[in-house]
Amino acid sequence: MPFNSFENYPMSWKPSIDKNEKPIYKALAGKLEQDILDGVVLPGTKLPPQRELADYLDLNVSTISKAFKVCELKGLLSASVGSGTFVSYDALSNAYLLEDTKPKHLIEMGATLPDHASYEPLLLQLKSMLQETDYEKWFSYGRAGESLWQKDAAVKLIRRGGFETTVDRILFANGGQNAIAAILASLCKPGDRIGVDHHTYPGLKTVAAMLSVQIVPIKSENDEMSPTAFEYACKNENIKGIYLIPDYHNPTASFMSVENRRMIAEIAKKYKQFVIEDASYHLLGKKPLPALASYAPEQVIYIASLSKSLAPGLRLAYVAVPSQFKEPISKALYNLNITVSPLLAELTARTIVSNQFEVLIEGHREQTIRRNQIVNRYFAEYTCLGVETGIFRWLLLPGKMTGAEFEKLAAQHGVQVYAAERFVVGNSCPERAVRISVCAPKTLEELEQGLMILKRLLNDLT
Repeated sequence: MPFNSFENYPMSWKPSIDKNEKPIYKALAGKLEQDILDGVVLPGTKLPPQRELADYLDLNVSTISKAFKVCELKGLLSASVGSGTFVSYDALSNAYLLEDTKPKHLIEMGATLPDHASYEPLLLQLKSMLQETDYEKWFSYGRAGESLWQKDAAVKLIRRGGFETTVDRILFANGGQNAIAAILASLCKPGDRIGVDHHTYPGLKTVAAMLSVQIVPIKSENDEMSPTAFEYACKNENIKGIYLIPDYHNPTASFMSVENRRMIAEIAKKYKQFVIEDASYHLLGKKPLPALASYAPEQVIYIASLSKSLAPGLRLAYVAVPSQFKEPISKALYNLNITVSPLLAELTARTIVSNQFEVLIEGHREQTIRRNQIVNRYFAEYTCLGVETGIFRWLLLPGKMTGAEFEKLAAQHGVQVYAAERFVVGNSCPERAVRISVCAPKTLEELEQGLMILKRLLNDLT
């Protein structure tokens, strides 16, 4: 029993621990984690102040602080200056969106996949490469000094996305997720904090948790990060940088205004913050807005991933890196990968330089527009955010059902969608919404079948 009596004291968590289990802070952290998993303390719960909990358990405040820090670094807790410590709303959600195997008996509308329009042209280009007499070089190590013309191709693609850069700033990564991991591993230490939107890409969350980097939600205005809130976080939240998806934000499908891009860039320069600009969706629109990197090229690390615009199996991303960050990020990528696949790097570069990538992107766009027209028809009575060229939509739910509840219900009826809880950060309250992938179903018929099921479930909620 605790030394002090708190029987009638309103505390949200009253743990009992075995003080013979050493170190005590780890035992307490383990108890808190288990109570979160068991539903004893629910997401969104504000935990007792550390001093009160220390009095209750007759422990030093430093022991409580250490236990909370362990859980915070695991993403289970979210602490905010002046507000206290909360159980994260995403503490129980699964942030891994790509299942080990394709869901059986489910229509896939969860993972953000482009349609298959680019696969055959890429296959033909690949066959042509393998007929060349020196084909064996595609199966060796790639060396940075031998890829200069491939970097020219990267500059061309990035220019198409709204950012002018130079070959001396280009690094190759095995996809956007790999680039994010290398950036955080090279620029952050365990316990460092970076700012993100209230709902963000789950891949960032999993990498941050693996590296013990804390992610701090920064308030939004009109569905985009508030420059005022960003500056406040620079001054008061001890952040080192931010992660953003300015174009077709995943999962909310919003676009950051040009004015906000300028303001965020100025704040990043003022406070010497690094910015990770995830440009996964820049190429989906016909006329991309200027990249945030255009306004702060010495602060912004720009990631041009090809998985959403060409084909996810290419596993290639071009990273335009400011000179101050190039050496550490380059070393991190080497330690993670040694090199990217020469075969895939060459295939991608040829596709870009030949301008075939424009044809492929246009093919994807036509397919996506056709699919979104069907989505609009089924969801005309509901708020389903996103544009006609977007490969996913953000569906706001009627009634009082949460996104997690709707995800489970949809799966029971044969459709996979992803709830807002998978994307929410820290103690931010998740929207009652789900992300719906428009292009993941293999055929238009399968898409319609999935939409029919979802509409029926939505009708039952109203």
